[in-house]
Amino acid sequence: MTENALDTAGQRAGSAATDGVVSSTVAGRPPGTGGRPPRPTLGRRAVTFADSLWRPALVLAAFVAAWWFVAAREYVPNYLVPTPGQVWETMTGQWSELARHTLVTLYETVLGFVLAAALGLATAVAIAYSRTLDKALYPIVLFAQVIPKIAIAPLLVVWFGLGLTPKIILAVLIAFFPVVISGVAGLRSTDPELLDLAATMGAGPWRTFRKIRFPNALPHLMAGLKVAVTLAVVGAVVGEFVGASEGLGYVLLLANGNLDAPLLFADLILMSAIGIVLFVLVEIAEALLIPWHASRRASVSLTTS
Repeated sequence: MTENALDTAGQRAGSAATDGVVSSTVAGRPPGTGGRPPRPTLGRRAVTFADSLWRPALVLAAFVAAWWFVAAREYVPNYLVPTPGQVWETMTGQWSELARHTLVTLYETVLGFVLAAALGLATAVAIAYSRTLDKALYPIVLFAQVIPKIAIAPLLVVWFGLGLTPKIILAVLIAFFPVVISGVAGLRSTDPELLDLAATMGAGPWRTFRKIRFPNALPHLMAGLKVAVTLAVVGAVVGEFVGASEGLGYVLLLANGNLDAPLLFADLILMSAIGIVLFVLVEIAEALLIPWHASRRASVSLTTS
C-alpha cells in the first residue's frame, strides 16, 4: 500500500469532518489551486489579526473604565476595590518579586499541562481501541474527575512535601479529564467507511491511526487541550494555596491575609495573563496543525439560509 493512497484517505477524512460535502467548498475557488484556498498575504493576516482584537479590546477598555469609575468615586471602599492606578503602581513597584512568582506558577502550569496532554492522549487511544480498557478505565477516569481536587491537595503535600511536585500533580489531575474526553470523541468520530477502505488497502493499525484516525481526531483534541491549558493554571494555583513558599497562589494568600487589595488584584491579573497566553499558544498550534478545518477558515459559513 502506498503512502499517497493513505494520505488521500486522510485528506478525505479531514474534508468530510469539516465540510460535509467536498464539492460545495471547492466550488468557486480560483482555478489551479487544487481545491485549496489561496494562502493569505502578510498584510491580509495583519488585518485579520487586528480585526480579531478590537472587539475584546473595546470590551476590556469599557470594563477598566467602569472599574475606575466605581473605585474613584469610592462606591466600594478602596481597601476592597482599589483603583486601576493603585494596582498598576503595585505591579510596577513589586515587579521583580511578582515576576519570580509568576515564573514559578508558569513552570508548574506548563509542565502539568504537557504531562496531562501526553497521559490523556495515551488513555484516550487505549479507551478508543479496546472495549476491555474502555470498560475498565472510563469509570476510573470519571471517578477521579468528580473528586474535588482541593480535597486531595493536602494529601499530596503530605506525600510529596512543599516543593513543586504536588502542584504539578494537581495541575495534571485537573487538566487530564478534558483531554481524555475530547480524544476519545475524536478517535471514535472517524468515518467507518474510511477505516474499511484503509483495511482493504492493507494498512495496519499504526498507519491507519497516523494517517486517518489521528488527523480526524485533531479538531476534538485541540478543543480539549484549550480547556485543559486553562484548567492547568487552576490546578497549579490550588496546589500553592495548600502549601507553598512561592508562586502566585502563595502571593494571593499573603495579599488576602494582609488585606492588600492592590497586590491581590495585580496577582489575579498575572494569573489571568498566564492562562490567556497559554490559550493563545494552543490556538496557534491548532491553526498550524489543522488549517483545513472549517473553524480555521473565515470564509466558511457556519449557517445555512
